[in-house]
Amino acid sequence: MSAVGDVGNSSSGDVLFCEELSPISKAGSSFLANRRLLTSISTPESSGGAFSSNLLSAKPVVASEGTTGLCQDLVIPVTNFHYEDKGFTVLPGDVFDVPIRKDIVHRVVLWQLAKRQQGTHSTKTTIEVSATGRKPWNQKGTGRARQGSLRSPQFRGGSTMHGPKPRSHAFKLNKKVRRLGLKIALTARAAEGKLLVFDDFEVPTNKTKNIVNYVQQMENFKKLLLVDGILPEKLKLATQNLHYVNVLPAVGLNVYSILQHDTLVMSRAAVNEIVERMHTPIKR
Repeated sequence: MSAVGDVGNSSSGDVLFCEELSPISKAGSSFLANRRLLTSISTPESSGGAFSSNLLSAKPVVASEGTTGLCQDLVIPVTNFHYEDKGFTVLPGDVFDVPIRKDIVHRVVLWQLAKRQQGTHSTKTTIEVSATGRKPWNQKGTGRARQGSLRSPQFRGGSTMHGPKPRSHAFKLNKKVRRLGLKIALTARAAEGKLLVFDDFEVPTNKTKNIVNYVQQMENFKKLLLVDGILPEKLKLATQNLHYVNVLPAVGLNVYSILQHDTLVMSRAAVNEIVERMHTPIKR
């Protein structure tokens, strides 16, 4: 059974509403205008049977308005490119509501940037420089400093001492820390109201104008990251000319890409895949 459940438009139980999500349709859609993020703790006792028991937290937590990092299950609405009401989905609190730690995010970003460096920089040593091996001038009698080779670093066109050589800049970072960094990045976007869940990313054609029309209905965003389990070919073609819209498969979702985009849009399939990935035991 999937770790993320979908529920209907209404649910029983007491819930606390947090701040409104920022992307609101300019067309005055009643659904998006009243779009709110539910950050209440959902337990088998408080939900009244609205959710499956394996999706809910067993530990009761007192919810306070505007508080994050309590590992509370989040219930957020689901829509699509046409901003239609597609019900709700439950986001596990141990993935989307963990304590924010900037030091962990900093370590993961440094690890990503170091690992992606090509490391192809190279300088020539004395034996690699193409030049004559003849002694420039006599050892004595010229009044000049003694020299043994024109390949020496003090000469123009000579070698470079202690210069860079091709190497890997990657360093080791524990899988537990890397996984925690992704959870923190997802939590930050959810707390900001910048995490949207779409039912799917199906578009009628591969025309760029379709994506532009959908995006223009959103406000308070600069860059958009679309994440799906398997990216539709039409979606990839429709977004490849837009510098402010990027797509990623769920398997490639990472901390640095989330931080580069102020709005994260995930499909149901992507949410399920990410949650399953976060709950998979780490191989040691």
